[in-house]
Amino acid sequence: MGVFSFFHELKTNVSPKRLFKALITDPHDVLPKVSPSVKSVETVQGDGGVGSIMKTNFSDGKSMKNRVDLLDTENYVSKLTLVEGNAIDGKVEKVCYEMKFEDSKDGGCVIKITSDYHTKGDAVLTEEDVKAGQDYSIGVYKACADYLVANPHVCA
Repeated sequence: MGVFSFFHELKTNVSPKRLFKALITDPHDVLPKVSPSVKSVETVQGDGGVGSIMKTNFSDGKSMKNRVDLLDTENYVSKLTLVEGNAIDGKVEKVCYEMKFEDSKDGGCVIKITSDYHTKGDAVLTEEDVKAGQDYSIGVYKACADYLVANPHVCA
């Protein structure tokens, strides 16, 4: 098994507190409103904290499940592991994500995202192999930030 890591930063004009809440602690309330491809987000195991399993249901009938491995609501850091879904194919055993929401100098935030793809056997991944999933996620994060700007009462 190999581990292939990818890193991405995204700057937004929304505070870390609001964006963390929208994307990490309250995605069931926000994501279906900002992305037409997200039908619902539900907790299928646990209470939403560490060890919980969150299931995202997509409009096309597909779904994915993430396990919450770390939830630091004071420092706006989360770690999730994709345990079931489209990114888990013949090459990938699991995908571990770490997201840090940090203050930016202008009052917004920078999301620092590290993705570790744990492959099966001797499988090798390239950036092209994971680009579509990363592009989709970044699009959702941007749409979420835009929604929060347009709706200042949400996740306040």
